Amino acid sequence: MSTPAISTRAKNLKILVVDDHALVREGLRQVLKGLDENIEVLDAGNCARAFELSNVHPDLDLVLLDYHLPDLNGLQALDVFRVQHPELPIVMLSGSANPSTMQQVLARGAAGFVTKSSVSDELLRALRLVMDGDVYVPAEAATDAVDALDPPELPEVLPKFTRRQEDVLLELLDGRSNREISVSMSLSEETVKSHVSAILRVLGVQTRMQAVLVASRLGLRGRQGA
Repeated sequence: MSTPAISTRAKNLKILVVDDHALVREGLRQVLKGLDENIEVLDAGNCARAFELSNVHPDLDLVLLDYHLPDLNGLQALDVFRVQHPELPIVMLSGSANPSTMQQVLARGAAGFVTKSSVSDELLRALRLVMDGDVYVPAEAATDAVDALDPPELPEVLPKFTRRQEDVLLELLDGRSNREISVSMSLSEETVKSHVSAILRVLGVQTRMQAVLVASRLGLRGRQGA
């Protein structure tokens, strides 16, 4: 009896919007339709509800998180998300492009930082970039924020990975998103996310960008660069 093939059909996007203003949440819901007409947008007015929804919906693709919330600030919320869902991309929304805040947010593992003064096209461009596995910062603040993307320190040698983890890491080095890796390796997206989370833990980093930096500096190259 043959083993059934794993389905790698792309699912609809699912994004969680966390903001304490109902009008902002509704506005973002409309803007996010620019990513996919069939997108599923969940929303929460505080961090407690956001954590609850993220646990109920483990297939979330991304969280759009306001920095100023009634129960926790953005940095505190990031810490919780990083523990509970280390592979889930978090894009921070803020009313100002304060360089110090941006550096702290990126250093704590956020995949992007977008100001609320941004136009809709910039937000959509940022989210597409993040969902492809990259990190987004506003162009005018990139110089101030770039140091936060570097891992704090390098291990002396590349740690040992399982064969599957090493294959996934090579795909990350080639710049592939989770969806592209799932198709390339005939794995479900959830399995890919699990492997990426394990890679982050082994390397002692918080983001996939930091994982790529560490692996590159220790001499590992993707298949395209071999």
